[in-house]
Amino acid sequence: MEFIFIGFSVIPELQFFLFASFLCIYCISLAAHMFLIVLYNLSSNLHTPMYFFLANFSFLEECYISTITPNMLKNLLSNYKTITFYGCAVQMYCFLLLGSTECYLLAAMAYDRYNAICHPLLYNMIMSRNSCIKLIMCSWIIGLMVAIIQTSLTFSLHYCGPNKINHFYCDIPPVMALACADTQFNEIVTFLIVLFVAVGAFLAIIVSFARIIWTIIKHHSSAGIKKAFSTCSSHLIVVTIFYGSVSVMYLRPKTSYGTDMDKFLSLMYTIIAPLLNPFIYSLRNNDVKTAVKKLMKMA
Repeated sequence: MEFIFIGFSVIPELQFFLFASFLCIYCISLAAHMFLIVLYNLSSNLHTPMYFFLANFSFLEECYISTITPNMLKNLLSNYKTITFYGCAVQMYCFLLLGSTECYLLAAMAYDRYNAICHPLLYNMIMSRNSCIKLIMCSWIIGLMVAIIQTSLTFSLHYCGPNKINHFYCDIPPVMALACADTQFNEIVTFLIVLFVAVGAFLAIIVSFARIIWTIIKHHSSAGIKKAFSTCSSHLIVVTIFYGSVSVMYLRPKTSYGTDMDKFLSLMYTIIAPLLNPFIYSLRNNDVKTAVKKLMKMA
């Protein structure tokens, strides 16, 4: 009826330090993403497709980090690191929904940059408000389908043996490792879904940026190169951190799962990436800096 998280209990002397560190990261992440959302709504110069996607991305990140961190913080201070069977299913569903949606939302943001740089005259027509909403809706629909398929397959397995999850949240590999049934079909489905969601979206992003680079080279514009680098480099950093850690985590043989390194790898895309993303997108962005200065003058 319940699972027990092993989490970081193998290093009990660091429990309070980890709690304090993750609590600070969680609070800073929520505040930073909320700031970007408020800034978008209050600054008229940010009412463009690029920042519309960024505001939705910030909302998604706030939900994403909140599916895991609060329960992990509770477990760091508790001797009973448990979660109910159905609570575990809900956590996995929410994590997969938000994580898969984020994969394709990042691809949609790359497609927006591609149109802005490669088709500047048609940009407003291609990336209209309705088009942006449709891209975001498609991202959520894909995330919903992935979450339903993966969660239903994982929790339709029979669990009759050990109930200790060697992780700090209900992820697919450590939960599936506890099943008292053959999981080969589930492993194949998981591998194919990761190929479709993570690798597929990553390839779409790579194609978009390859076209951007080709367009810039073709026009031999130093100003264009500078502008493209400033708008695309932040996105590339976010994409590399997120897709790199996700791919290493899920596109590995089953025999390599279950190590403590998996937990630290998972921290990269569940805790660290949501912390870094708002700073990566804002600190090197002149539009955001200008909007902040205007708000400070108004205040």
